[in-house]
Amino acid sequence: MDYKEVELKDYEYILSVTGNDRERVFFKDGINEDYSHDELGGIRQMPDVVVQAISTEEVSSVMKYAYENNIPVTPRGSGTGLVGAAVPLKGGIVIDLSKMNKILELDEENLTLTLESGVLLMEIGKYVEQFDLFYPPDPGEKSATIGGNINTNAGGMRAVKYGVTRDYVRGLEVVLPNGEVVNLGGKVVKNSSGYSLKDLIIGSEGTLGIVTKAILRLLPLPKKAVSLLIPFESLERAIETVPKIIKSKSIPTAIEFMQREAILAAEEFLGKSFPDKSSDAYLLLTFDGNSIEEIEKDYENVANICLECVALDVFISDTEERQESIWSARGCFLEAIKALTTEMDEVDVVVPRNKIGDFVTFTHELECKSNIRIKSFGHAGDGNLHVYILRDELDEESWHTKLSEVMQIMYDKAKELQGQVSGEHGIGFAKKGYLKQSLPNECIDIMERIKLAFDPKNILNPGKVCE
Repeated sequence: MDYKEVELKDYEYILSVTGNDRERVFFKDGINEDYSHDELGGIRQMPDVVVQAISTEEVSSVMKYAYENNIPVTPRGSGTGLVGAAVPLKGGIVIDLSKMNKILELDEENLTLTLESGVLLMEIGKYVEQFDLFYPPDPGEKSATIGGNINTNAGGMRAVKYGVTRDYVRGLEVVLPNGEVVNLGGKVVKNSSGYSLKDLIIGSEGTLGIVTKAILRLLPLPKKAVSLLIPFESLERAIETVPKIIKSKSIPTAIEFMQREAILAAEEFLGKSFPDKSSDAYLLLTFDGNSIEEIEKDYENVANICLECVALDVFISDTEERQESIWSARGCFLEAIKALTTEMDEVDVVVPRNKIGDFVTFTHELECKSNIRIKSFGHAGDGNLHVYILRDELDEESWHTKLSEVMQIMYDKAKELQGQVSGEHGIGFAKKGYLKQSLPNECIDIMERIKLAFDPKNILNPGKVCE
């Protein structure tokens, strides 16, 4: 596809769409370098124009102009992604949706929240809690926008009990590549009315349409929560316990695994102590409900299962202060690992729950064989691992060579274990090749045809996912 080179007149038109608000439209050398990359920063490309949209009408007008003039457009939220999905590979226009951050309606009768796509995940939880309501999806990056969460179908730590973002999206307002605005889904609980276009948009990483508003499903707020920190002599012992916990029907809200090295990194990063760091591996579980009595039976049952599976101890955290000391460390693992090295990249494969130990043990062996540091943590309850390869002092050529080799080995292992390329961070640009290796050609062909149906000119976030 040959795209139009962006000129001054294109900038001036986009500026006119905003009412000539020069505080929200930037051109060429006036663009902040942050718009060239996402959180990891391994993939970089500057856009030609950035517009910080404040309404669906502005997004629609910019998209119509881009469609008519063959200018590529990349939608962007907070830029917290890890696979280059928000990087404008072909230059062109970046539509920054972070200023579209209004909460529009709380419907307590239908238990829904309608809001713009730039609202931050952390703000959703704070807002609905005032009304004793609860938005369950809990990705680690709380400064991500809800639009970004929808575009990657983000999961997080509560997915074991509550599911992922897709399970809580009732309706979407979407601007299509040609600038038309469509509403998909709504407040209804059930819907068998034709193809679920809403569910095609969820997880599409901004390649099929731009989400401008969402209707989210809410739940009544659980009143109490208790966490268990359970040390094991090895990660294998810890992971072996997870299927038994799930089978017990005492389903925790979250089941995380962590190793001592990640805990020590978090301690250093936060400047405060973790409750226990004497063991090589831990399970971290949370239970929630409306009373301590309601959840006591569940967590005591799980504690006994863990002790029968030779857990070294069970630490119960039943106060906000104790829980904060544990979960703040878990929440900063990514930032803590970043602080240990000069650059890094991530593999967030998902494997069957009973294969987590196999995969992590494999990465330890790979670390020794490849002579490169590899750190990991993840969601034991749903098999989603976050594995980080650290550059340290490698020169540019050696880093890219070794990174490519190590990633290929890990993705091959995930496929061998019947896993998938990404559990929650998406494909973007960085993981496209691995996606094509992992799926049959027929599946990739279907994805490409869906992209063509939505975006025949290939102007919306080109170069991502299956392209």
